[in-house]
Amino acid sequence: MFPILVIAIGVAVLMFGNRLAVLGAAVGALLGVGLLRLFPDSTDSLLTLLIPVLLAILGFFGAAFAKGIINIVLLVIGALAGAAIVLGFLDLFQLDNGLIDWLLVVIGGFIGLVLIQRFKDWAMIILAGLIGGLLVTRGLSDWFSFLEGAAGTLLALVLAGVAIAYQGGFLTGRKAPTDV
Repeated sequence: MFPILVIAIGVAVLMFGNRLAVLGAAVGALLGVGLLRLFPDSTDSLLTLLIPVLLAILGFFGAAFAKGIINIVLLVIGALAGAAIVLGFLDLFQLDNGLIDWLLVVIGGFIGLVLIQRFKDWAMIILAGLIGGLLVTRGLSDWFSFLEGAAGTLLALVLAGVAIAYQGGFLTGRKAPTDV
């Protein structure tokens, strides 16, 4: 059940991630998957399913509710997305470097924050593509172990690239976002 849920959320964000509520749900789900990695002894299947689902729901409703204070929410989602993306890549490579992981997560959060501040529309599309690609790859890696490491990273980046091209309007012919 867990891989199917993660893949479904990943596909949704690959297609509709430039919508704030969808992006918020995906950030919550990826953050939940990354947090599960930090607690390797917890093999309870209900907990494994519950944490990403609850964080996804919280991200969805949090983003939808706070649309009135969009700029603050976007900054928070950008920072969390950057951190979640770093956790997702660390999870693909199954790296556990303790304090270095936390430092990389903080750096990823800072990069996500800066991206949102500077390029709001494009940053949402790029972050959504990366998060969607990581979620789909993470879900598939439970079934196909060869998707851990470099192969999974390549798949995540290809999916992200296609999603960025789709949401940016390059595949559909619609006007791409214009950030200055």
